Amino acid sequence: MAMAKLDTLIASARYDVCGYTAGPARSPQRFIHRAALPAGGASPLFKVLLTNVCVSDCAYCVNQVGRDCPRYSFQPEELARLFMDLHQKRLVRGLFLSSGIGVDVSRTMQAMIDTVDILRHRYGFGGYVHLKVLPGAPFDCVAEACRLASRVSVNMEAPTPQHLAKLSARKDLAEDIVERMRWVKQLTDADPQLVPSGQTTQFVVGAAGETDHDILSTVQALYSQMQLRRVYFSGFRPVRDSRLECVRPAPPLREHRLYQADWLIRVYGFSPQEIELALGRNGNLRLDMDPKLSIARRQPWLFPVDINRASYEDLLRVPGIGPVSARRIVESRREHSISSLQQLQKMGVAARRAAPFVWFHGMGKAEKQASFLPQLGPACQRPPSLAGTLAESGIEEAGSR
Repeated sequence: MAMAKLDTLIASARYDVCGYTAGPARSPQRFIHRAALPAGGASPLFKVLLTNVCVSDCAYCVNQVGRDCPRYSFQPEELARLFMDLHQKRLVRGLFLSSGIGVDVSRTMQAMIDTVDILRHRYGFGGYVHLKVLPGAPFDCVAEACRLASRVSVNMEAPTPQHLAKLSARKDLAEDIVERMRWVKQLTDADPQLVPSGQTTQFVVGAAGETDHDILSTVQALYSQMQLRRVYFSGFRPVRDSRLECVRPAPPLREHRLYQADWLIRVYGFSPQEIELALGRNGNLRLDMDPKLSIARRQPWLFPVDINRASYEDLLRVPGIGPVSARRIVESRREHSISSLQQLQKMGVAARRAAPFVWFHGMGKAEKQASFLPQLGPACQRPPSLAGTLAESGIEEAGSR
């Protein structure tokens, strides 16, 4: 019974995304999630649900109400002891704790908080804890979660109220989800020491007929208005015995392209207008080309850039050049000019990708810019606002009334 409970609550947590998976997709220990770190390497996390009992009807979820499957729950002390046993054996360094919404959201959220409180104060665990904030959780629970956790997240799942309504009749995007995000922002603005690893969210991709434009418009609004640290994407996989059982799964490459576009927004500082250039007529990113290359090809008048004069921001627009290599180019130019692709390659540039978009004095024939045809598209739209995204369905932004 104990092993069945552990197996079920670990397996049920696999759809909650808390970071890139580093290395093999499956760890030798089934309960360990190897989350990739920004600077390289990985951190082993114990990723688990408090309970898979749920009163919500999310059609994409294996734990949705009414589905015939075994239901289990941990008690806070039980789960805290289990984590500390794994931590003391040096199998895990941190905890990712999510949950189904039990009979009462307040009681379930409080049990999650009690688990982390036991870890912090009874066992003295000072390491990483990622704690999910359940939709509809009361303010005092959200405040306590922010006090205890390293990172918190409220899963948005769908980019607009219309899309969420296709997935669940029991969740309100503005009241249950966006309002909790706003509470987290208010709490962390008041006390910057809270939630040091920031707030994140997650989208289920392909379940509600949304386009990449729908998702990325909301992503941009969340970064600008909620100061989210990260956004994660989880490709839809149909669940047996659910009303979306016959819906086709999202192509894994679509999820990958969304992460690439998110990287351009979050790390490279691409504007909403630039991101628009990567979208096709159907509102989706091309699967056969990465978004940065799509954007560059739609703006041929910007290229080639003079590698010895271009600003850091202009260098970031060149396919094959990232933030690290762009900084190296700028630093190197202070000492000497750049005169070959080999020099760029030594700085970390993907030289073959960059070659058609750069120029430098003395460029040989083999290094001349490759020609490409401009692919002009429709005019760009104005940067989206979260209020505008929610207002599309006639629902005001939470807290604005």
